Amino acid sequence: MSKEMVEALDALESEKGIKKEYVIESLEAALVAAYKRNYNQAQNVNVEFDAKKGNIHVYAVKEVVEDVVDDRLEVSLEDAQKKSRGYEVGDHVQEEVTPKDFGRIAAQTAKQVIMQRVREAERDIIYNEYSQYEHEIIQGTVERSDNRYVYINFGKIEAVMSKNDQMPGETYNSRDRIRVYVTKVENATKGPQVFVSRTDPGLVKRLFEQQVPEIYDGTVEIVSIAREAGDRTKIAVKSDNPDVDPVGTCVGPKGTRVQAVVDELNGENIDVVPYVDDPVDFIANALNPAEVIAVQFDENDKKQCIVIVPDYHLSLAIGKKGQNARLAAKLTGYKIDIKPESQVEFVDDNDQDVDISDVESGKIDIEKTRENAANADDAENPAANNSDEIDNEDDSTDSEE
Repeated sequence: MSKEMVEALDALESEKGIKKEYVIESLEAALVAAYKRNYNQAQNVNVEFDAKKGNIHVYAVKEVVEDVVDDRLEVSLEDAQKKSRGYEVGDHVQEEVTPKDFGRIAAQTAKQVIMQRVREAERDIIYNEYSQYEHEIIQGTVERSDNRYVYINFGKIEAVMSKNDQMPGETYNSRDRIRVYVTKVENATKGPQVFVSRTDPGLVKRLFEQQVPEIYDGTVEIVSIAREAGDRTKIAVKSDNPDVDPVGTCVGPKGTRVQAVVDELNGENIDVVPYVDDPVDFIANALNPAEVIAVQFDENDKKQCIVIVPDYHLSLAIGKKGQNARLAAKLTGYKIDIKPESQVEFVDDNDQDVDISDVESGKIDIEKTRENAANADDAENPAANNSDEIDNEDDSTDSEE
């Protein structure tokens, strides 16, 4: 057995990448438990494995004492010094107690330990290999599906895609080749588990990185993505390079770049909008293609606003079943309440009505008007002055009479 054991350990290290020392440590611990179990021994024992020859030795570990109470755990100082005069009270002595038939038990135990370590090592290898694909796109083959999951084969492991991660309108047949986004890789007790998705916004981001080199190298940045998978996605992009048009870069010549992403997502509509630091302009861009007249922010909640749009663009701003407004809110991070211009009355700080047409045409800047009004001094009322002059004239007339 000794020669076969050493060869098996060498093969594990060279083929599976399992360190010999790691297996030997586990083997010695397992042999200690096997010895106690098979020989009904409760004493302290130590098992040593010779990595060169493959020999196994079992030693009983006993403490050196003056008076022995339990000879299974203790040895007298006199007996210990017969082996070596250097022993003192409190030291530990090892006595070999290797059974004659222990080789058979050791072989069975070694087989179990090695098989367990092989399984663990294979799980670790698979986990380390696929954990690097987390938040990346990977291609696999559909194996089967049930009421809960679609199972996708990646070669060494089978990934699962839940109902919420499946694109509406898509069907997944056995042996179909599909590209999916890896959302999570777990190293569970039963082995690594890979979870994938076709609905995650990260899939859109990675697809654009593959189609647009400027996104991959950082010239153009994807700031945020709002997605309702299978129907529509809004993506906000920007570039610190003034010579680069981020929207045009993502769309590509004749729309080829964005069309490649649309084709991968089976016709899902994609709106690419420019990101700007000014929240008013960003919200207006996010509501594209609807026209925005003004944006008013809630004084108590800076993340809530009212967006005024022309009456004829109200349905366009809200979108089908509120989709355009929802996506714009997700994209910008603001809670958006859309109102038509006919239902909104602008009032400046002088309590005077402002004609909405003047705001829409740009003749009046609401914010500037309010700022000027706040900084201006209180002016006298012309009507009141006229009234005082009339009263004075009346008084002087009466006195003359």
